[in-house]
This record gives sequence, structure tokens and C-alpha cells, in this order.
Amino acid sequence: MASPQALSEPDRRLVALWAADCAERVLPLFDAEAPDDDRARDGIARARAFGRGELDTAEEIRRRFVAGRAAHSATSPAAVAAARSAGQASGVAHMGAHALGAAAYAAKAASLAAVDHDAAHRDEVGWQLGHMSDEVRAAFARLPLLGTDSAGPLGAGLLASGALGATIREIQAELRS
Repeated sequence: MASPQALSEPDRRLVALWAADCAERVLPLFDAEAPDDDRARDGIARARAFGRGELDTAEEIRRRFVAGRAAHSATSPAAVAAARSAGQASGVAHMGAHALGAAAYAAKAASLAAVDHDAAHRDEVGWQLGHMSDEVRAAFARLPLLGTDSAGPLGAGLLASGALGATIREIQAELRS
């Protein structure tokens, strides 16, 4: 039985586009440190192409870790988080829940790069919520709440704790209100 975190392929394609938008907003933080490493940018482009139906699910599942490995090319926490946001966006072809990981890492990157961390976080999450279409909101409503299903990115792993977990809980609470 498939995990409820996977979402249907049409839903994954919808949320992949949104996740790519989230990751692209913080990509300049990574590019400033690693301008010759195109893995994060390529991961975002692949997430968009998957969202448009131009790439095959199976091939993207095989390639989903490439963009995230770009984090090893960065040194600042903000740039690392930006690369991880791209990695999560590229993982949406595998599981739709990775879109929330892309958003959480983007909010973390924006916060770490700003002087006023809290304001940057609020602004980023506000943009993310405001940028969701009704269809994307409906797709996210089909995901389990963070920590209630262990079979995927919304289980007990990295996305469930700290700033990442708090951001995902914030987004999910807003979507359910």
C-alpha cells in the first residue's frame, strides 16, 4: 500500500511547481557561494519540468538525491538550507510531502540569511501560503499531519524537529484553519 505522503501523480505534479517556486526564492543564497555547482538549480528545473508533465516519475525518483548533494558545496547555514530546499523540491516526484520540506528549508534559509530572523521567516512562510493555488491547498490537505505517519518525509526524521518541523506544522495548521 502506498504511503499517504506520496500523493497521486497529478497532485505531485501540482505541488512540485509550488515547491520549485519556494526553492528558487532562496537559490541565490546557494549560488553566491557555489556559482559553479548547478545541481541545486538543475533540481529546481527538474521539479518544474516534472510538474509540467515533461519528465517521467521513475526517472526523477532515481535522480532525486542529486540536488540535495549540492549542500556539500556550501559553507554558510543559509546556503546549505537553500540547497536542501532544492533537493526537497526535486524529491516531490517520489513523495508529494517533500514539497513541505522544500518550503521549510526555504524558510530556514531566508531566516538564517536575514538580520531579523523572525521577520524573514514570517515573510517567507506568508509568501509560501499566499502563493498556493486552491488545487495545491487541496493536495496538501490530503497529506497526514507531521509526525502522524512514519512512512515518509513527514515521519520522525529531520523534517519533524526543530525549525523545519515548526515551519511544516505552521503551514499545515494554516491550511487546516
